[in-house]
Amino acid sequence: MPKIESMYAFVVEDIAPDDEGLIAQAVGSMWMPLVGADMKRIDSLRPVAAAIGKRIGKKIKLVKFTNRQEVEVI
Repeated sequence: MPKIESMYAFVVEDIAPDDEGLIAQAVGSMWMPLVGADMKRIDSLRPVAAAIGKRIGKKIKLVKFTNRQEVEVI
């Protein structure tokens, strides 16, 4: 697999217009954020994001992050 150079995330406007949060879905007893590094993954998550947006009555945004910076190696 190639290095991840960009990430996509589904986000929703929170209380204030400049306040956003990641959209997540429950998977068993855990929450999985709707993020991915390629469009194949994003395309598979798009129906979930749309359903969540409809359920909460808010528009969902797809955003792309492209500034890779390694912060820590564990």
